[in-house]
Amino acid sequence: MSEGKSTAPATPQKPTKKMTRPAVRLFLVGGVIALAVGFLLVKGLGSSLDYFKTVDQAVSQKQSIGTSEIRLQGTVVPGSVTRTDTGATFQVAGGTKQVYVVNSGTPPQLFKGSMPVVVVGHFQSSESATFVSNQIMVKHTSSYIESHPERVKAPDGTVH
Repeated sequence: MSEGKSTAPATPQKPTKKMTRPAVRLFLVGGVIALAVGFLLVKGLGSSLDYFKTVDQAVSQKQSIGTSEIRLQGTVVPGSVTRTDTGATFQVAGGTKQVYVVNSGTPPQLFKGSMPVVVVGHFQSSESATFVSNQIMVKHTSSYIESHPERVKAPDGTVH
């Protein structure tokens, strides 16, 4: 035996497997699709987790909210509702604050003063006290419906 040389047989080297062009393309397309789906999920979940802001919260955070769309929760101030050709205007009150709302669209059947509502929209500007809404959701309970059955009508005009 000669010095410095090993008598053990050399282990064969496995050839490195190189990805083919179609495999690389498929991998990249799959990655892009996965990223897009992930982005849409995060974006959708992020907006759905912020259910609403109370009037007091929205007014105090108006600078940071700016003109971003939010859900504003409060109670319609009695006597403040004015129906317009394009919707309605009204005041929504929270604990100590009020916001003037300009709504475009048809208000729900149960919409009136003293009703708890959630309005979807945005402030006209970060300085404005006017909230521009495109949707009014009336908050009511089954006890309200039982107490006022004449106010709950189906679209065809029949009372439920």
